[in-house]
Amino acid sequence: MIALIQRVKQAKVDVDGQTIGAIDKGLLVLLGVERQDDQAKMEKLATKVMSYRVFSDEQGKMNLNLKQVGGSLLVVSQFTLAADTGRGLRPSFSGAGTPEQAKHLYEAFVDYCAAQGLPVQTGEFAADMQVSLINDGPVTFNLQV
Repeated sequence: MIALIQRVKQAKVDVDGQTIGAIDKGLLVLLGVERQDDQAKMEKLATKVMSYRVFSDEQGKMNLNLKQVGGSLLVVSQFTLAADTGRGLRPSFSGAGTPEQAKHLYEAFVDYCAAQGLPVQTGEFAADMQVSLINDGPVTFNLQV
């Protein structure tokens, strides 16, 4: 699994002109599923996302995680993160999870994070989404398990 996390001051996702998910301070998580991913990898990545220390403490050092700052998650499925871009000028998606597998693990990721007491908003799986954000920093990390 792959998560591109962005520390945001605010973020939202729209589908057909309607906002379906929005947060203020927190993390925008673009989530990609690969064929070899399973429940154990999902839980490991979700724990890493929630625990990753990307928020500044009183000294301005990145020492605080999402829960410590009272932040929220906006989780958006993004199969293009699983693209193989190593050859040629067109991405290959042969390593991406099937739509059924990806939807299952995406929903499990969201449920797992919410069960830990975090406020979680989402996009819509497989929809044409427009994602807007005000990146804080900017601070962006690519996390994989």
